[in-house]
Amino acid sequence: MGGRVVKKSKLPPLLAEIRSCQACAAHLPHGPRPVVQAGAHARLLIVGQAPGRLVHETGIPWNDPSGDRLRAWLGLAPDVFYDEQRVAIVPTAFCYPGKGKSGDLPPRAECAPLWHAPLMAELRDVRLTLLIGRYAQEFYLRENCKATLTETVAAYEQYLPRYFPLPHPSPRNRLWFKANGWFERDVVPVLKRLVAAALT
Repeated sequence: MGGRVVKKSKLPPLLAEIRSCQACAAHLPHGPRPVVQAGAHARLLIVGQAPGRLVHETGIPWNDPSGDRLRAWLGLAPDVFYDEQRVAIVPTAFCYPGKGKSGDLPPRAECAPLWHAPLMAELRDVRLTLLIGRYAQEFYLRENCKATLTETVAAYEQYLPRYFPLPHPSPRNRLWFKANGWFERDVVPVLKRLVAAALT
């Protein structure tokens, strides 16, 4: 009997490989605990920087005050946000890098070049990719990044329909939010509409 051959997804074994990754173990003060969420049919992709301490402890992405604000921006309830078949969450680096003098250390530079390309090859249904913070924006937008994060976020329309650059929703950025009221007033409503459309 004939019939179409259904190609088996490489995503499950790839995710298992990522979750057992030890590539940066020697440089991680709290040890490796890769955090990633992805399903083959996810339509929204969230690329952040790296898990924070609370996320490292729980293994749940964006399980902290930053995640609360992000979900409010997106207009997503936790049950939708954590549905891997609708939302993929892929940090620039998958492990908590540890604490620096002013906040967390930068994401390990080895991680994204190692894992992002094979992951993106398996996430074929993504309609919109959110680039949260400078590290994600520099990795994906490359030379199309503006001089500052503020300029990149303000020029978000230039990167649509594929990418939507955002500031990091960390409480540490409260002064940025206060100084840039246009973001929550003008940009967040557009973001909510596009996220809803991507998930429909």
